[in-house]
Amino acid sequence: MELHKQIVNWIRTQVKKSDKKGLVFGLSGGIDSAVVCALSKLAVGENALGLILPCKSAPRDVELALKVAKKFGVKTKKVVLDRIFDALVKIYPKAGHLAKSNLKPRLRMAVLYYFANILDYLVVGTGNKSELAVGYFTKHGDGGVDILPLGGLLKTEVRVLARSLSIPHEIIDRPPSAGLWPGQTDEGEMDITYDELDKIITAVENEQTKGVDKRNLLKVNKMMAYSEHKRCKTPVFNKN
Repeated sequence: MELHKQIVNWIRTQVKKSDKKGLVFGLSGGIDSAVVCALSKLAVGENALGLILPCKSAPRDVELALKVAKKFGVKTKKVVLDRIFDALVKIYPKAGHLAKSNLKPRLRMAVLYYFANILDYLVVGTGNKSELAVGYFTKHGDGGVDILPLGGLLKTEVRVLARSLSIPHEIIDRPPSAGLWPGQTDEGEMDITYDELDKIITAVENEQTKGVDKRNLLKVNKMMAYSEHKRCKTPVFNKN
């Protein structure tokens, strides 16, 4: 069975098991959200909702998000978060770049769950295996979801899937970015390309790291170790 059909069947199973009526997800203009949009439409038809949630975002992000939604016939709702973000930054203590940037995915997730509660939908995450493996996601932000249909696919595999689903080439070829600040890119922030990251993740999993770039291997191993808390259940104290 083709990969996209396997994922669609898996999504349908998750919806049925949860006794939910549909799916809601964020549409960012990036490749992962575009693939999730296409898969969600195939899985639940009209009960798929894409939320466009600009928060100090580039206009191009919104344009591409709308293009994807139109291509796959998915309903959308746009909620601009700029004023809420500004209000929070104003009343919060002064903070560095990272703390303020992480507010954006956490605000978006709050909106996604608001709509999920109203509609009795599941929140679909857009994270892929590459990001999950090294913790490249915001805890209780884009990491706080109900299901992750791309969570078992490396970024390079998502690109292949995107082509098979006829995702627009301008989205597939676009430099991956979380849109946390102007000019931000995933590969720039991680200081490693997805192609190299995926090679190392695969090598580590297969315990065949001979010949892998030592500097990048050390970097990825550290990222995996330091982000372990993001992938684990919250530790709970149990009294004796």
